[in-house]
Amino acid sequence: MSAKATISKEVFAPQDERMLGAVLVKRRTKKRIPFLATGGQGEYRTYICISVTNKRPAQVYITKVKQFEGATSFVRRSQWMLEQLRQVNGTDAHRESPEFDLQFDNGFDQWVASSGSEKFTFFQILYHTCQRYLPERKPEFINCPPKLFSGNSILHSAADSVTSAVQKASQALNERGERLGRAEESTAEMMNSAQQFADTAHKLAMKHKC
Repeated sequence: MSAKATISKEVFAPQDERMLGAVLVKRRTKKRIPFLATGGQGEYRTYICISVTNKRPAQVYITKVKQFEGATSFVRRSQWMLEQLRQVNGTDAHRESPEFDLQFDNGFDQWVASSGSEKFTFFQILYHTCQRYLPERKPEFINCPPKLFSGNSILHSAADSVTSAVQKASQALNERGERLGRAEESTAEMMNSAQQFADTAHKLAMKHKC
């Protein structure tokens, strides 16, 4: 089982939450924390996760989850409501940079994702989650590639595929309808010709009879 699947199962499922996405990160600038405050736990891996409650009305959270060196379990750390997110900074709109910043009402963090593509996928999920669950006061997305906001996102790809299939099916039906229409027209023309031939033959027969 992957780390993200384990986080979803062990951290969020017991809280009746569903994880929507996660990204493995490291701090760009390390915070100065007194040695005693760390508890001597050593190195750790950090994931920024997006989750939504199964209970309605739905609440969406952004949660920092850590896995300390040598441990098999994950620990939930800082957590913010989606409404507290004020700005998402991709740092560079022209290249696939793994760096990004998240600004909340009460905090600001600078991160580096494990890769630019993983950051982009996380941003797509975050952006469309904001569009869905925040009717107003949405966070500002800056220094992000334009395709992040386009219909080419992973969240729209399935819908695009369905739309394409429907359009193709509709086109096929239209073409079939046109062919059927042409066949019906040809049949009608043949019937008219046959009727005209029958009328002419009948008139000739009556003429010769007279």
